[in-house]
Amino acid sequence: MTSTLELPDVAFPASGLVPAIVQDVTDGRVLMLAWVDAEALAATIGTGEAHFHSRSRDRLWRKGETSGNTLRVTAIAVDCDADALLLSVDPSGPTCHRGTRSCFDPEGSMPGRTSQGFAWLEALWSTIQDRATARPSGSYTTSLLGGGVDVVGRKVTEEATEVLMAAKDDAVATSPASRRALAEETADLLFHTLVLLAERGLSPADVIAVLRDRRAG
Repeated sequence: MTSTLELPDVAFPASGLVPAIVQDVTDGRVLMLAWVDAEALAATIGTGEAHFHSRSRDRLWRKGETSGNTLRVTAIAVDCDADALLLSVDPSGPTCHRGTRSCFDPEGSMPGRTSQGFAWLEALWSTIQDRATARPSGSYTTSLLGGGVDVVGRKVTEEATEVLMAAKDDAVATSPASRRALAEETADLLFHTLVLLAERGLSPADVIAVLRDRRAG
């Protein structure tokens, strides 16, 4: 396996070890905490798979070497003091030896729960915000925003109708094509809804706050 990860500038202490927080790239869930030395960091960057230093065995340790639950590293960041690492990873299975997704989950509470990847919507929202600010010519998002609430709102209505039609088609005769069509129409609805929020100066955080309030109530 090849890796395109860059070697960060780490201030290793006298012990040679720095803590590494491991985070699921799809939704930001913290999966585990481990220790990294220069050897483990080099192995991680060279292979693209998370390697750590086992303090109990005093040796290099590739996560998943016995369980098969490896961690593909997508990014490495250092903190402001350069003495701690944050690994963004794509896990191949449960991270904890107990079979749970995270070492910070209560015993057996979330065994193998599959992440839905909502964190990627942050990147989409960031792009929409950039378009709303810069208004680059030739951008579809720019053209929507330029039309105001009526243009964007009309697209949201159209896409909602398309979602309903796709769902009804899937209910009549479920197939890989109908499932894909429903996913595509839903993606269009989500995108245009986010653009509508941007046009009105509202953020997804405002919507999530409402959902949280409703759940708490």
